[in-house]
Amino acid sequence: METLLQIKPEVQTALAAKQPVTAFESTVIAHGLPHPQNIETARKLEQIVREERALPVTIAVIEGKLCVGLVDDQIERVATANDMKKLSTRDLAIAIARDWNGATTVAATMWIAHRAGINVFATGGIGGVHRGSLPDVSADLPELARTPMIVVCSGAKIVLDLPATHEWLETNGITVVGYQCDEMPAFYSRTSGLPVDVRCDSPNEVVKLFETQRQLGMASALLVTVPVPAEAEVDAALLNRVLAESLAKADREQVAGRDLTPYLLARMAEQSEGATLRANIALLENNARVASQIARALAEK
Repeated sequence: METLLQIKPEVQTALAAKQPVTAFESTVIAHGLPHPQNIETARKLEQIVREERALPVTIAVIEGKLCVGLVDDQIERVATANDMKKLSTRDLAIAIARDWNGATTVAATMWIAHRAGINVFATGGIGGVHRGSLPDVSADLPELARTPMIVVCSGAKIVLDLPATHEWLETNGITVVGYQCDEMPAFYSRTSGLPVDVRCDSPNEVVKLFETQRQLGMASALLVTVPVPAEAEVDAALLNRVLAESLAKADREQVAGRDLTPYLLARMAEQSEGATLRANIALLENNARVASQIARALAEK
């Protein structure tokens, strides 16, 4: 692993000194947000983390190397290059063997971050159980079940089957925390009608839960769900309309598999005149802030 992990010197120093570190995925930069908002958001997230006195660590695969921490040129490359593949855990060995360039999903980012010694990871929305009769489960979910770290998100992406995702998390023993909320957020919406397992109102409460999981020898992640800021929440009627239209169009065009979620998010941003895009960016920024506060509380233990 030491030869395959390319850890930025600044990150190595922080990890050795047990300083607060917050990891980010790169799929949101390469495939989740349009240009130039993608690179602007990537830089803003790193800025927010530093403002919270933590170290931002964006993860990607560059020329077959598992890069833990990117310099600005690499972030720009992830945001603009045409050869940036979407890499989940199953793709990592292929990417290394064939010297690929790729953006890491939630699952792949967790896998890499955990092996680098990082305990806190911030993202927008996790993958989950897809809509439809075919059992289609994102690799994010089993990775959450077997990787012990704190994952901060705004629930599962709204284009998924949220009740089925909630049930999968319960069945596989993944504790869902509501951060200052009692319901699991629904990405662009602050509520979903789905209960969380426990509410935490401070970073220290989250850290105590995480440490207790480790004392018990539990292998699963602690999923901390944070609602989108109220001012950025998308109106429910608008959200339902654009989601239905986007799902119908995806069905007509036979978009499926790993291409479906980015396709639907892009269509919804277009149909909502940017409302969902603004919500996405707002929740990413908020999650980065919360995750960094948790990372700092964990480092102070």
